[in-house]
Amino acid sequence: MILNEDVSIECIYNTIVEKLKIFFKNAGSSRAVLGLSGGIDSAVVMPLACAALGAENVHGILMPSQFSTDHSVKDAEDLAKNLGASYDIIPIKNIYESYLEAMSDYFADGKWSVAQENIQARVRGAILMTYSNKYNALVLNTSNKSELSMGYGTLYGDMCGALMVIADLYKLQVYELARYINREREIIPLSTLTKAPSAELHPGQKDTDSLPKYEVLDPILYMLNEDKLSAEEIVAKGYDAQIVTRVSNLKKRSSFKIHQIPPIIKLTENPIVYSEKCI
Repeated sequence: MILNEDVSIECIYNTIVEKLKIFFKNAGSSRAVLGLSGGIDSAVVMPLACAALGAENVHGILMPSQFSTDHSVKDAEDLAKNLGASYDIIPIKNIYESYLEAMSDYFADGKWSVAQENIQARVRGAILMTYSNKYNALVLNTSNKSELSMGYGTLYGDMCGALMVIADLYKLQVYELARYINREREIIPLSTLTKAPSAELHPGQKDTDSLPKYEVLDPILYMLNEDKLSAEEIVAKGYDAQIVTRVSNLKKRSSFKIHQIPPIIKLTENPIVYSEKCI
């Protein structure tokens, strides 16, 4: 699934790298920092940043919680090592639990909710921004177009940063770009490419707990965003009415977040934000 038949994945890669170079030059900065989760999105953004800025100017921060798996931490470490980039590991379990204790009245009912999940994302965002302030490194955001379209991100948390690198690529396109990055040698660990996508914000979480499979979701989003079709028109093409309606409604309900995101690298004629927020 590429942007269109006339755009190669090599062109997408080169465009992102070139625009990263221009953005950092214009910002008067040469250093970048990003959160590494062991997931596919950060695993794609880090090699792109290294290609644009040099691995010596890119720093990753692993911020595992009690819900993070050992293999995710190892995948993130292996990625940084494969690239020759520096990284730190800052566990957030104690910080997270301090937040919960301070706001214990809010969670007295004992029910798990998205509020607890969002605290983790915001703790990580604060750590990245602190590193940015201390070491004059711009934070690269790792959100993709599928997640942004669905509101699958936390304001002031994982949606923070100076620039959104892959925000004009759907999740399936991110995987395609990952395979291109690995075309000559394994930079992105194979397990990152094969494991089920997860934000790891509660035990056993998978993206498909709250979203359709990306093989189902992305074509629907493509028709909504790129083809400007209505939900009714998409259903008329043979897509499941319940899924299409749910996707369309989620997209509408989360649209307020889009007005608050950082600038994005524009790759299509229909980025998720207004043109003034694109480079």
